[in-house]
Amino acid sequence: MEYLIICVVAFLGSGLTLFSGFGLGTLLVPVFGIFFPIEIAISLTAIVHFLNNIFKLFLLGKFLDKKTILNFGIPSIIAAFFGAYVLFLISDLPSLAQYNFQSKTFSVMPVKLIIAVLLITFALFEIIPRFKNWQVKEKHLIFGGLLSGFFGGLSGNQGALRSAFLIRANLSPQSFIATGVVIACLTDIARLFVYSKTNFHFVNSTNIFIVVSATISAFAGAFIGNRILKKITVKTIQYLVATMLFVFALLLGSGII
Repeated sequence: MEYLIICVVAFLGSGLTLFSGFGLGTLLVPVFGIFFPIEIAISLTAIVHFLNNIFKLFLLGKFLDKKTILNFGIPSIIAAFFGAYVLFLISDLPSLAQYNFQSKTFSVMPVKLIIAVLLITFALFEIIPRFKNWQVKEKHLIFGGLLSGFFGGLSGNQGALRSAFLIRANLSPQSFIATGVVIACLTDIARLFVYSKTNFHFVNSTNIFIVVSATISAFAGAFIGNRILKKITVKTIQYLVATMLFVFALLLGSGII
């Protein structure tokens, strides 16, 4: 049963998050976490996430925007190291609040609450008329890369902030996805290197089979999503990203993820 659940989530998540540019890891970690210890769940998710991004790059790589990758991606990667270092410094910072639901305890952490507020702010740009036509300029991309990378290193939630900036960079739907995928791949390589040093013991025949099954399912979701993408406009992508930013922010700020 666990194979079916993981594969279905990978398929649906990959297809949906192809358009938003983030969310597959958020969906997969808790599902893997049902059947594995959390550190192994994160490692398995990272592998599926990376391989799926490589497949997306194969589908849409020709549309990537090199200038955006340089202006946004490089600052993002550099800032991620600083974010990870700050995480080490504040790792003992207490939660702001705790509550119980369905016999589970959820904690509202300061960093996640800050990110949630930022995401809601960006999502509001799609609702408030005066901000609807605002476009991210080159100098804003550098700032966005620094902000996305720093909070990505600090909390692991980089994709949502990345999409919040890139969706305003005047890119086509294909270019928006391809550019985000390249940046995500660079981030995945860095964290997989770290995981390989600390959690390499999770590699066994059972886990490999699950990873392969989930990856194939994610490939199928991305492939079908790519066929639909040709019929989707930039506005549709913007509204989808805004909706997912709201949902993601609420889950993050409330401590559920």
